[in-house]
Amino acid sequence: MKITECPRDAIQGIVDFIPTKDKIEYINRLLKVGFDVIDVGSFVSPHKVPQMKDTDEVISSLNIDRNDSKLSVIIANLRGANKACSFQQISYLGFPLSISEEFQKRNTNMDINSALELVQEIQNKTIQNNKKLMVYLSMAFGNPYGEHWHPDLVCNIVEKLNQIGIEKVSLSDTIGVSCPENISPLFKLAIKEFSKMDFAAHFHSYVKDAKEKIDAAFLSGCVNFDSAIGGFGGCPMAKDELVGNIPTELLVDYFKFNDVELRIDFSALDNIVKNIPKYFT
Repeated sequence: MKITECPRDAIQGIVDFIPTKDKIEYINRLLKVGFDVIDVGSFVSPHKVPQMKDTDEVISSLNIDRNDSKLSVIIANLRGANKACSFQQISYLGFPLSISEEFQKRNTNMDINSALELVQEIQNKTIQNNKKLMVYLSMAFGNPYGEHWHPDLVCNIVEKLNQIGIEKVSLSDTIGVSCPENISPLFKLAIKEFSKMDFAAHFHSYVKDAKEKIDAAFLSGCVNFDSAIGGFGGCPMAKDELVGNIPTELLVDYFKFNDVELRIDFSALDNIVKNIPKYFT
């Protein structure tokens, strides 16, 4: 089982700017937990996501020596990809592709076909720099724009990503519309059709619905989950109120209850959970 902790997603929608030193301190504490991947920031327009304007300084100040956690960042264009590739500390670049044409335009100012062409360019760039490109497939469980959705539609996009050479896709519920009835068929179909690809679950959810979503994905074969301590987060580009991430502590409790082995320091995690108000209030 692999867990990606997402402080970037947790804080990107917070209006008041979180001091850079606090971000550095918080992520350094996360590094001690032993998460497989930590999504630490993004190289996107500071006008769109001002909370992330200090990502380069944050990354440069992290204590990653003798640490097995990999770092990832979000990028939305070649300029961001070039900047991310200049950091030796970064292992993964995440690109936000969407099933929804409307959301793709809102998020990256291009249509899906143009975004796929850009994915190919960024894939070439990451290979040249010994990085991995992963794709966040947003609106993977539906959208608020009245656009058609079906698991086959999602897998049609995944097939194009497979042809480009993308190995990891995060099926992302951007606005909290996923439920067991659409989670299970999508993960089962994707894992069956693309057995060599790595699929992650990235759910935005109200806490009361989180457990059933985790359960549906896990029982459908998903072994990669994204989460954020405290359940903070949400996409500021989506047409909806911000719906938070799956709380990491809830996700961990679910796996402990089901006797799933996790390679994390539970004591370090509990300590952060207890002190989360220090960073987010």
